[in-house]
Amino acid sequence: MSTNILLLDDEKNYLLVLQSVLEDEGYSVTGLSNPEMGLAYLEDSEVDVIVTDMKMPGMTGQDVLEHVKKSYPHIPVLIMTAFGSIESAVEAMRIGAFDYITKPFNNEELLLSLDKAARFARTQQENRLLRQQIQERFGADNIIGRGKAMQSVLEMVHRAGPSKSTVLISGESGTGKELVARAIHNASPRKDASFISVNCAALNPGVLESELFGHEKGSFTGATAMRKGRFESANHGTLFLDEIGEISMDTQVKLLRVLQERTFERVGGADPIEVDIRVVAATNKNLLDEVQKGNFREDLYYRLNVVSIEMPPLRERREDIPLLAAFFLEKYAKENTKPIKGFSTAAMDYISAYEWPGNVRQLENVIERCVVLASGEVIDAEELPSELRDEETQLKSAVDLLPTKLNLAQTMERIEAALVRRALVRSDFVQVKAAELLEISKSLLQYKMKKYKLTTK
Repeated sequence: MSTNILLLDDEKNYLLVLQSVLEDEGYSVTGLSNPEMGLAYLEDSEVDVIVTDMKMPGMTGQDVLEHVKKSYPHIPVLIMTAFGSIESAVEAMRIGAFDYITKPFNNEELLLSLDKAARFARTQQENRLLRQQIQERFGADNIIGRGKAMQSVLEMVHRAGPSKSTVLISGESGTGKELVARAIHNASPRKDASFISVNCAALNPGVLESELFGHEKGSFTGATAMRKGRFESANHGTLFLDEIGEISMDTQVKLLRVLQERTFERVGGADPIEVDIRVVAATNKNLLDEVQKGNFREDLYYRLNVVSIEMPPLRERREDIPLLAAFFLEKYAKENTKPIKGFSTAAMDYISAYEWPGNVRQLENVIERCVVLASGEVIDAEELPSELRDEETQLKSAVDLLPTKLNLAQTMERIEAALVRRALVRSDFVQVKAAELLEISKSLLQYKMKKYKLTTK
């Protein structure tokens, strides 16, 4: 794909010659002698690099540069200037010109500078596309959940995202806490800045402190150079502190200070460093219980828990399981180039009824495994891991869905009626086959159908 060049110069003959030179090198060039027309052209056209003369009537090259840096900061600007105007070119570099070249110049000098600008423009475009893809992947609209529990989470993301407030996300491991943290970041004015993630449980206290705050050269054995920490890297963006309940008391004190004052020192340093960040923390512990046990500072807990989001475990949002399973099936079928269309009814029954102690993460891993090992276009029950098909696990999962307080006799009747109804549906209401599924006689089946007022289709 050719690079689109906008060329601005009030000397029309010079403009035509320069345009011809650049087009011979494969560039797509639009040459204009009026800089105001050039700025209007930018509004409706795709431009990768601007090359502009410095001295032009009405609007100078510096005026063009200032407008472009304000409205189109991703487009590099090359300034052409006469030898006697070097001082103004240097000023243009100070305010953001990509490079300047002096007239008269040889073509090789211009083409070298233009090639650097074109490569820079391509990198900028790739970065913009990457940021867009990340926002699409981690935006709140891509969190899967139609049930009441997840809709409540999504509502909190949309409401809390634009604010500056600290957010505490709690829930079991594997429920998608980091996905929600990224959605909060992408719903905020900081979405174009960095999202930096730290797993606090994965690092010992000494390493975590250096990782968060950075260190100065010589501050400890092995510190051979100054290193910035995650707080500095996340400046103007979002810092996600996963498993916040695992940090030591000493680190809690330092973290509290950063949240209160927005300043810190690197390990071994004395100079305060100011940061503008938003902190989103996550935990699979009950931090209030940890406060009462003396394991977590109460003042830090309240500083973190400004906005609280509780992630429901997958067993409490079963209506979302088929959606998630279908999403992961499509994802891994595409990655593995396998023509898998879906799940059999029996397989989906097992998937929907399973307790999923590892939550969404476990579900994703299971679906990936099934896709990799699948031999046909439909994943059947026999292709599921054995733990999903274990009868004791299935019964326990079903019982866990029932209310704690219930009338046992009435509940048993409701369960029996549901089982009979399911057998009839699966046998297409052929009573002999339904009785075989339930391992009872046809006459007993007919009695129960009458008892529970179950009619044929």
